[in-house]
Amino acid sequence: MKFKEIKGLAKIELEAKHAELCTELIKDYAQVATGTIPKSPGKINNTKKTLARIKTILRLVEAE
Repeated sequence: MKFKEIKGLAKIELEAKHAELCTELIKDYAQVATGTIPKSPGKINNTKKTLARIKTILRLVEAE
């Protein structure tokens, strides 16, 4: 997701998306740990970057 897309979401939606991406990341890590090749090699990096963007927005929302 792009920063502009994330910025437009409400706090509740951001928290839900954060939880969803965390579970997705855990599944991807488990897949790599078992030796299965992921469908998309860059998916883990994109997920981690999106999580960082969401955490940044949540931190800014909390500060207000």
